[in-house]
Amino acid sequence: MNKYIPLTREDRKVMLDRIGVESVDDLFGDIPEELQLKGRMNINDSMSEMEVRKIMRELSTRNKNLNDYVSFLGAGSYDHYIPSTVKHIYSRSEFYTSYTPYQPEISQGTLQYIFEYQSMMAELTGMDVINASMYDGATAAAEAAIMAVRIKKKNRIAVSATIHPETMRVLETYCHFREIELVKIPENKGRTCSDSLDCIDGDTSAVIVQNPNFYGIIEDVSEVEKRVHENKGLLIMSVDPISLGLLKTPGEWGADIVVGEGQSLGMTQSFGGPYLGFIGTTTKLMRKLPGRICGMTEDVDGKPGYVLTLQAREQHIRREKATSNICSNQSLCALMAVAYLSTMGKEGIKEVAEQSMTKAEYAKRKLLETGKFNKVYEGPFFKEFMLESKIEPEKLNDILFENGMIGPLNMSRLMDNHDNHVLFAVTEKRTKEEIDRLVEIIGEVE
Repeated sequence: MNKYIPLTREDRKVMLDRIGVESVDDLFGDIPEELQLKGRMNINDSMSEMEVRKIMRELSTRNKNLNDYVSFLGAGSYDHYIPSTVKHIYSRSEFYTSYTPYQPEISQGTLQYIFEYQSMMAELTGMDVINASMYDGATAAAEAAIMAVRIKKKNRIAVSATIHPETMRVLETYCHFREIELVKIPENKGRTCSDSLDCIDGDTSAVIVQNPNFYGIIEDVSEVEKRVHENKGLLIMSVDPISLGLLKTPGEWGADIVVGEGQSLGMTQSFGGPYLGFIGTTTKLMRKLPGRICGMTEDVDGKPGYVLTLQAREQHIRREKATSNICSNQSLCALMAVAYLSTMGKEGIKEVAEQSMTKAEYAKRKLLETGKFNKVYEGPFFKEFMLESKIEPEKLNDILFENGMIGPLNMSRLMDNHDNHVLFAVTEKRTKEEIDRLVEIIGEVE
């Protein structure tokens, strides 16, 4: 442990004697006197480990977390139950200290769980290939748009107005600096407007739709799929992976590229990240996929081994051939998803999806019965729903917070023309008692 302990006075003296100076101040003799700091810096005196731990604990209590509050806030980050096995696995030192597996002979554990992640996510989404992995759902959508332009060599992307507004902003930024035309398909009653698909033509590389969309509404993607493929474009679908326990997969819809945010697969909300973006495609388009793909092979003894079979970033191949520059290794989050999916299994994911949908439907019905809300949109929804609040949204959230609850999203914070609209999220973790308590508190507000 000696290399982690600061130098002693004797150590400093030996070092200074070796280079021929008498004090540390002499090392800065070339800096003009008027630029040198005189007196003490405005920092605390040194403290013991015990004192530092006490201060950090006091600071941490200022954060209100999901151990203390019941959350009805979603909008892309969700309070799902995480089995205890997930943390036990990803907390192992050989996993949480791993980096990019440049040398397969010493990275077999990392490469295997990347391979398992790709396999599970491909099965969940109905796609042929999933990469490992992306920063988050928003940048995954942007990378998919760039990928489509690269494949089709047409500089226009159409995107539904019902996608997550933060994803839309990331798309706008990426497309602006790459001079890609971004066309928005308007919404109609909370869904992608099927009467406004004329913008999808022969000059369109791809269309991006989200299902369930940002309002939680389940979209009918059939018209969009038909239109974009008739015009030789690509269908990009952004999905909530938990919803695929119940809904048609992107593969079943005929999607060419799938993207999404994987936070709900075993990752805590963590005040905003890090999260797990995913992107997948068909075998036909695999060579244009950004990031990396891990494959399974056999060694000279016939034993299974794992290697990176596709490495498309500029560090591995010529810069002009690179499909992206995704550098950080997000695979620890991918490992969390592997542990979660392995623990839950097919039936577990289906049950999480069913409970989330059923409890959200119950919550919406009970909230409307209070008379404090109006319906905004009709039709089936998954896990989230938007209502028009007769109580000012910030006041509503303040009252709920005082009663130990994190309330819905105030939609006006993210989108125009949504004054007094709030977005509730209900996952399988919410109990009937918690939902009834939410309804009771709101019902008593004047």
